[in-house]
Amino acid sequence: MKTHLLFIFVLLTISLTSSAQDQQGNDKFIVVLDAGHGGKDPGRPTKHGYKESDIALKFVLAVGKVLKANPNIKVIYTRTTDKFLELHERAKIANKADADLFVSIHCNAHNSQAYGSETYVLGPHADQRNFEVAKQENEVIFLEANHEIHYEGFDPNSPESVIGLTLMQEEYINQSIQLARVIESSFKGKLKRKSRGVKQAGFWVLHNTYMPSVLIETGFITNKKEGDYLNSKRGNAEMAKSIANSILNYKKNLDQNVGDNIYDNVALNENEELEQIYNDIVFKVQIAASSRKLAPRPYNFKGLDDISRAQVNALYKYYHGSTSNFTEIKRLQIQAKEKGYSDCFLVAYKNGNEISIEEALKTTSN
Repeated sequence: MKTHLLFIFVLLTISLTSSAQDQQGNDKFIVVLDAGHGGKDPGRPTKHGYKESDIALKFVLAVGKVLKANPNIKVIYTRTTDKFLELHERAKIANKADADLFVSIHCNAHNSQAYGSETYVLGPHADQRNFEVAKQENEVIFLEANHEIHYEGFDPNSPESVIGLTLMQEEYINQSIQLARVIESSFKGKLKRKSRGVKQAGFWVLHNTYMPSVLIETGFITNKKEGDYLNSKRGNAEMAKSIANSILNYKKNLDQNVGDNIYDNVALNENEELEQIYNDIVFKVQIAASSRKLAPRPYNFKGLDDISRAQVNALYKYYHGSTSNFTEIKRLQIQAKEKGYSDCFLVAYKNGNEISIEEALKTTSN
């Protein structure tokens, strides 16, 4: 097994060197835009009627339209219609074009009301949730004819197979992380969308591309509010412009730092990697308890929003936030403390019943 991996790595190193030399002669910055899923693979199912493959394609075409306005950029699409493409075909298109960037666009899904964007680069999964996201995207392999030949030795259900992919794109991981950060920063800063951060996971479509590559999960179509936004003309225009501008800013940064290793030693910090989501658990920040019944409005709670109230005997308890994301609730606790609720604390509920935080955290995160 080790000999096999070493052989692959040596071949890849030769390929990467040749690719880098060829790229120097390119007149334009080549961006390959990949709309996830398509055809017989519509993507994640949702009771709200959204079709991931359609939304992803609309995003890709809109991003391409913005980028094409720049004369120094060449855009190539892996698909422009609702057709099925095998994962290895997507990577082959990017490699054949000797692209400078590969950007794959998707929509996320979860059995909770999770929401927010995530941008992935290739790497060993940081936690079980990241592995599950990659696993679901990779399982399209089983819809392909001759998948045993195209993906020999790779098992989407195996963490070991996923970790083994990392070597294949290590050459470009720093640039990929930098682009992913620019994308998520734009979502959060300019669009005021919730960003779940930059993460690493074992996506096959990223491992076989020989250039900086990212996979964007634009949001959760299993969340009705976010699904409505992603499927709307406004959401399409705003998100596509944000992604396109992030690519342009990334390129601008490269152009201004020619010859400098500006992306050396870029690494994900702990906060970017870990987003802990627990099925069937709801976390809240308890900020007050009083005999007074107050309206759960920001003006009664120092400007904090997302306030809820519960009566327990003669007392009214007041909470800030409500989420299955433990990382997010810790952020909200910090926010509450900054507003002056220094004694606030976390509470957890399962099936409507309060349980200890310790018991909640024993549940496997997803």
